[in-house]
Amino acid sequence: MKYRRLGSSGLSVSEIAFGNWITHGAQLDNTTAHACVRAALEAGITTFDTADVYSDTMAEIVLGQALKEVRRESIELCTKVFHPTGSGPNDRGLSRKHIMEACHASLNRLQTDYIDVYYAHRYDATVSLEETFLAFADLVRQGKILYVGISEWTAPQIRQAAALARELRVPLAASQPQYSMLWRVIEGEVVPACEQEGIGQVVWSPLAQGILSGKYKPDHAVPQGSRASTAAGAPFFDKLAGQWLRPEVLVAVAKLATLANEAGLTLPQLAIAWVLQKPQVSAAIIGASKPEQVEENVKAAGIRLDLELMRQIDIILDGLVERDPGKTG
Repeated sequence: MKYRRLGSSGLSVSEIAFGNWITHGAQLDNTTAHACVRAALEAGITTFDTADVYSDTMAEIVLGQALKEVRRESIELCTKVFHPTGSGPNDRGLSRKHIMEACHASLNRLQTDYIDVYYAHRYDATVSLEETFLAFADLVRQGKILYVGISEWTAPQIRQAAALARELRVPLAASQPQYSMLWRVIEGEVVPACEQEGIGQVVWSPLAQGILSGKYKPDHAVPQGSRASTAAGAPFFDKLAGQWLRPEVLVAVAKLATLANEAGLTLPQLAIAWVLQKPQVSAAIIGASKPEQVEENVKAAGIRLDLELMRQIDIILDGLVERDPGKTG
């Protein structure tokens, strides 16, 4: 495993982070979930990502249990706030009340005293940014969160947040956007804004919800057991990756698999290494439904792809990549 600084902050994170969206508390039994976490730890992963809303708060509980015996200082534990976790009018968003209550609830579920990076899971247009960042500032002063992050915010929103963070002395260190060979909407505006503000990218879905795993074949039915076929995963797959289940995309992905094989890599390793090749990326989040997936995908850490290979990837995907910055969030 290799480690990188999170933006311009002093926090080091593992190049590959372990995330448990959809899997823990939903797709996997706890025994398998814990085995995946152990595999991540054994592979050198120190950065673990979750959110209060994942699996209706169960993902935090399962991750907290899995990491209970791990020395707290040896890992970076990250979670998020914004989406509803209850039915009350204040059980959502980025109000001071919800941030404070959600943070304390996450700390309890994760069985920890502090969160390394606490993300605003989405932008809340109904609450002033000042109120949101004053709440974050108080949590930082109390030692309950160490760094602040944002997820799927636009470049103007990020610049406004960074200005407030400087004023309030809040370490805004991370952006968590979707990013992959196929989904590059952050490159035009978000990445330049974050580079200017010293914010690192911790990207999710580097395999485009499994499309870049190679499991989906042209003219073949969706494989059983895949995210697209499960009750827990299908709604998210349809929303985020259903657009890629087109013959021309799947044919291109098959060509990428051949390219990966020629480079001595699996297609998932190539996809993750491609993301990590980008200098603005601090870490790429992977998920897993079995320990073997963790063990295989972490091999992408430290791999350097030559310029010719990067050029061939762009040629194969020409005309298929989504780049519209308006689709952020």
